[in-house]
Amino acid sequence: MLSQVDKARAFQELHRRPGVLLLPNPWDAGTARLLQSLGFEALATTSLGLSNTLGRRDGSNAVSRLALLENCHAIATATDLPVTADLENGYADEPREAARILLDAADVGLAGGSLEDWSGERIYDFNHAVERVVASVEALRARGKPFVFTARADNLIRGVRDLDDTIRRLQAFGKAGADVLYAPGLRDLETMRTVVQSVDKPVNVVMSSGDPDLTAEAIAAVGVKRISVGGALSRLALAAFMKGATAMKAGDFRWMRETLPTADLKRVFTD
Repeated sequence: MLSQVDKARAFQELHRRPGVLLLPNPWDAGTARLLQSLGFEALATTSLGLSNTLGRRDGSNAVSRLALLENCHAIATATDLPVTADLENGYADEPREAARILLDAADVGLAGGSLEDWSGERIYDFNHAVERVVASVEALRARGKPFVFTARADNLIRGVRDLDDTIRRLQAFGKAGADVLYAPGLRDLETMRTVVQSVDKPVNVVMSSGDPDLTAEAIAAVGVKRISVGGALSRLALAAFMKGATAMKAGDFRWMRETLPTADLKRVFTD
């Protein structure tokens, strides 16, 4: 098993090379290994997927800090791929307290992680949001080991449809030292292009809030570096589960023909 440092260095290199990085979102060790078996090069956790697994409504800090880190550890240690995590708002408002979760994330084996500028009730004031990024960058630099830090601007998915303020935040986050910039809610190519051309750091786009008819090739063409899907794979799995269970309730078992063969699972789950 590769070390956290090895994985983080590999993750950094994936951001430096040409082309787009497809970053699927597993929610446990099993889905992480399945994604690795398909040839993906890196993974990202999903707070929605974890909430679904625990039977909880997704929301800010709906899952405890400990449960989130345990899930991150399970995924990170199940694969040799670099894993980055959705770390919510760091489970703290105060900048240095929020930054601590990035250090804990590295300690459980993660190659990267993101912090959002949403408190759970409101978007943080601009200066406070920037202070949180500054504190995070300082904490990671003091640690002295590689880690890919993603700073999130959550305006667009929190009812604040202000692209100018979102870009202003991303620019400030990048200037403060964030490695990757991320604004969930970019829905079309032109908006993605505008954001990419306004900043000088790699940009992550999440397709769970975008147009599913867009292709990775088209998104890469406007300069996006990373494409994730948030909780979409988890919701897809639950859709298949509900389809099969609904058929079973009606006495129909033909859905079993569509299940993944046990032999295929055994090839992936080797221990």
